[in-house]
Amino acid sequence: KSHGARRDSSRLEIVYEDADLVAIHKPAGLLSVASAKEADRHALALLRTQLGRPRQESHLWPVHRLDRDTSGVLLFATSAEVKETVSASWASAEKTYLAIVEGTPNPAAGTIDQPLRMDAKGFRAHVGDHPLAKQAVTHFQTIRAVKQRTLLEVQLETGRQHQIRAHLAWLKHPVVGDVRYGHRDRRLALHALRLSIPAPMGGGQLTFEAPPPPEFLALLR
Repeated sequence: KSHGARRDSSRLEIVYEDADLVAIHKPAGLLSVASAKEADRHALALLRTQLGRPRQESHLWPVHRLDRDTSGVLLFATSAEVKETVSASWASAEKTYLAIVEGTPNPAAGTIDQPLRMDAKGFRAHVGDHPLAKQAVTHFQTIRAVKQRTLLEVQLETGRQHQIRAHLAWLKHPVVGDVRYGHRDRRLALHALRLSIPAPMGGGQLTFEAPPPPEFLALLR
């Protein structure tokens, strides 16, 4: 039996839990919820089992989703009512990501305000004006630049599918490890660092945070 820092792979890391909400640090490579191909192994099913009592799964509702290959904060509600309340105020949620990109953006900080639309199969976001495109706004700022790569903090003003990945590729600085919009690497260098929402029962803001895992930071080289 090996000792050390290896996590139990079947147990998810919970970063926040109360009567209404559970936030986890979703690892890269794990689906948020079931897909047509994978009905069993996804964050929702694993968390239901983990928080449930013997022979009884816990009831949970996903508040939002992360792409399979994105790590970081993923939020669930413990009732449909809480999910609806959080969803109703989702436009005012603050979503902060870390991204490691190819090259060095110049200027070092800025805003990408380019409409996005998903193709018919839902596999790729296209940037630019189109009758079906929706407004998408992404803010970025450089945290650290090394020789060939740059660590960015990214804030989403809108939450379109593949928004960060498509916008940064449009900027000619694709996210490291993004096989769809850039080049393959050990993993996709996109991490949901922080989520801040109005507390569903009132009383200010709730903030959930998951520090980036070592294998994410190892891609900054």
